[in-house]
Amino acid sequence: MPKLIVDGQPVEVPPGSTVLQACEAAGREIPVFCYHPRLNIAGNCRMCLVEVEKMPKPQASCALPAADGMVVRTDSPMVHKARKGVLELLLINHPLDCPICDQGGECDLQDLTLFYGPDKSRFKENKRAVADKYLGPLISTHMTRCIHCTRCIRFLNEIAGVEELGAVFRGEHMEITTWIEAALTSELQGNIIDLCPVGALNSKPYEYRARTWELKKTESIDVLDAVGASIRIDSRGNEVMRILPRLHEEVNEEWLADKSRFAYDGLKRRRLDVPMVRKDGELEPTDWRTALRVAAERVRATDPSKIAFLLGDQVDCETMVLVKEFAQRLGTPHVECRQDGAPLGTRPRAQYLFNTTIAGIEQADVCLLVGTNPRWEAPLVNARIRKRWRRGGFTVARIGAPFDLTYPVQDLGAGPQTLAELASGRHSFAERLAAAERPMVILGTGAIARPDGAAVLALAHELAENARLLRDGWNGFNLLHTAAARVGGLELGLVPGAGGRDLAGILAGIEEGAIEVVFAIGADEIDPARLEKAFVIYQGTHGDRIAPIASVILPGAAYTEKTATWVNLEGRPQRGRLAVFPPGEAKEDWRILRALSEVAGVTVPLDTVEEVRRRMVAIAPRLGRLDRIEPADWGPFGRPGPVDPAPFRSPIADYYRTCAISRASAVMAECSTVILGGRARATGTHG
Repeated sequence: MPKLIVDGQPVEVPPGSTVLQACEAAGREIPVFCYHPRLNIAGNCRMCLVEVEKMPKPQASCALPAADGMVVRTDSPMVHKARKGVLELLLINHPLDCPICDQGGECDLQDLTLFYGPDKSRFKENKRAVADKYLGPLISTHMTRCIHCTRCIRFLNEIAGVEELGAVFRGEHMEITTWIEAALTSELQGNIIDLCPVGALNSKPYEYRARTWELKKTESIDVLDAVGASIRIDSRGNEVMRILPRLHEEVNEEWLADKSRFAYDGLKRRRLDVPMVRKDGELEPTDWRTALRVAAERVRATDPSKIAFLLGDQVDCETMVLVKEFAQRLGTPHVECRQDGAPLGTRPRAQYLFNTTIAGIEQADVCLLVGTNPRWEAPLVNARIRKRWRRGGFTVARIGAPFDLTYPVQDLGAGPQTLAELASGRHSFAERLAAAERPMVILGTGAIARPDGAAVLALAHELAENARLLRDGWNGFNLLHTAAARVGGLELGLVPGAGGRDLAGILAGIEEGAIEVVFAIGADEIDPARLEKAFVIYQGTHGDRIAPIASVILPGAAYTEKTATWVNLEGRPQRGRLAVFPPGEAKEDWRILRALSEVAGVTVPLDTVEEVRRRMVAIAPRLGRLDRIEPADWGPFGRPGPVDPAPFRSPIADYYRTCAISRASAVMAECSTVILGGRARATGTHG
């Protein structure tokens, strides 16, 4: 290991380290613009210059390998002069936009100029102006501010895998641009806004709406997919102004998917903010007392065997506890958290978890995708798979519909027949799986949310056994959920009890008259026509698909408006925090159910959120251990039987519009039209 002297302090670094990393290990701060630890080294900006003994000129520390015996100085007169010179050159053409620039207050160029820059410029020439570029509905450009660090280019090429930005011309004429003037198509493109060290790339929906020092910052968890990315919610007053990623190495690193970042405008559109009751065929606003009384009277007048609960994709664990307790006191076994109809049980836990873990993807050497499109279902998981592929020695194969996943994929087939061949060892790729040191299979919910889903799940179990996906310290079987609430619901056991109906049974029961009252709690992905014959008590946030056919509407709080617990696809419990208050008369969901249970005469004796969480931990103790993953038990699952030869399909047809929040978002609607519409026109496809 190389041993260096940095400002008189000895330091030892791993082989392959750079001088910049050695300086950081010695506790010295090196200013940078183009360097980023997750991107390849470019050496463009020269801001990281240091003095190295026996080298006559300042050296770019980010691109200089650390060698044994080096003597490095980071605070010498030569270094100070070099940094001032670099900043003086960078500022020649930089416009004086700081008072109106969105980056003001969190700008690397501002900060480094304050600490390291000159107090005047010797250049008198006219400033160069550069035309702004069109990058789509999410990213606004001010290219005169660009300092050519190329972070945006490297991120899209390396991390996102979409080579749509590049540099043209040379010297003072260089510009960052798209190859053709079209919207960027990556689902991770918003991250280049965070990476830009100046104000050249800004968030188009947020631009000119607030200054960073006006915002209240709340650390929370994203629930627009099942990854559970760590986020920061920036709000002003009672409005969410923007959502940014937080660092969490094991889940999202420091990235965030575009839907999670930009769909926040859907939180204030089409919101349900007052209770409503249907009278003479029309929904009319009312007060809470009346709405609860109407709902409770219908519940009391209905046989418990004819009452069902359906839970949606973003329901928090605290609400699920109240649902479970309320249903038990009513005496109904018809409780269903699997809104997509997937035949997943609660035991063994390994059947519904991403057992390899997201960070564990980097240890795998073979990956088989079954009925899933991770680029749309979980962009951050797809980015991890690409990260592993870039290191080499990694094969990805697929059973299902073809789609550009940003890395090479070997297509084996389209449907269950290929999976059956693999499970029985008759397919050539079965040998590749069995011979791998750390193989993994990612099963999508699109493969099992179909009438033969139990049989497909049984085939997946057979494949896991025969391919030896479970080895010492390794479980390569993974289920890729698309819903933030699904794992929490299965952990808490919100599935039909003895004699209970699942989703298909509840919907059939409504049509037959066997189910008369349905509690739809955020359940907006169900065909509303299947619920029209029932008395629907809808509890949710938006006037989306189910609210228009509801008999009673009880307005709830969105994920930014409550402190609550969700469990991500790995089985990692995480807590989101209240950033703003619910609009109008909307309330937290568990409080609504607590009040309704009392009015209905079957009081659930959980009066505070602390009591609710104690009950939650009593049901599933692991939910009390936040941000920890516990290994899951393994055993048989699924039900062997005939399979439909129809090809597997992803459950997501439009990445930008998958839930009530994103469907209410004007920004996501524009993305769907511009980005997906443009892709369909370019490829001649519509999927």
